[in-house]
Amino acid sequence: MTSVLGFAVVAIAVLFASCLQGSIGFGMGMLAAPVVAVVDPALVPGTLIMLATLLTLMVVIKERGAIDVAGAGWALLGRVPGTIAGALLLAAIPEHTLAILIALVVLGGVAVTGLGWVPAPRRRNLVLAGATSGVLGTATSIGGPPMALVWQRSEGPKLRATMSSFFLIGSLMSIAMLALTGAIDRHTVAMFGVLIPAAVLGYVLSRYANRILNPIRQRWTAITVSMIGAVVLIIQQTGLL
Repeated sequence: MTSVLGFAVVAIAVLFASCLQGSIGFGMGMLAAPVVAVVDPALVPGTLIMLATLLTLMVVIKERGAIDVAGAGWALLGRVPGTIAGALLLAAIPEHTLAILIALVVLGGVAVTGLGWVPAPRRRNLVLAGATSGVLGTATSIGGPPMALVWQRSEGPKLRATMSSFFLIGSLMSIAMLALTGAIDRHTVAMFGVLIPAAVLGYVLSRYANRILNPIRQRWTAITVSMIGAVVLIIQQTGLL
């Protein structure tokens, strides 16, 4: 992080992304990663995954009674090999390529969401979604879209609690693998500590947002912002910005 302005941009992105994740169960990586990757690529995925872990812990504690334990268990079965593959992928690709990959993952998530495809939350689909989430989440910090697809018909506390329980355990797996491969260092840990207040404030705001905002409008606003961020990231990485 090289400037006060850069830190402010990252903190605001984390705040809004935390509000979104606290409200619908995912969104930290999808909303914040394109912005953070432009300002300080070293924070992706390590710092964002650690912040997402903190958020999911808060949601799980608050809404633990609504967790679909069986569904989360099948998804985590797929998360294990996906996490290993994601860590190996991250270690093999350069930072520039990672930034482009992040943008493409976000745009892919937006496209799938727009098509309205709704796979049934059967065991096979949950395991496949968990594996895909493990690869993307560990490599780019954006593991939400695959799980949102299979659980999108769940609503309210069940959606938030089940998504969060899956991501809590899955993110801890990712952090362990990233630490083993050297992708988490002093800088990513220090920035995690500095950005904790923004994440906690975003979670607090999500409690009020759930009472005031239409969930559908909130979701599509986040998707639109994510798409814009991804496009800006691609332009920046291709030298057009």
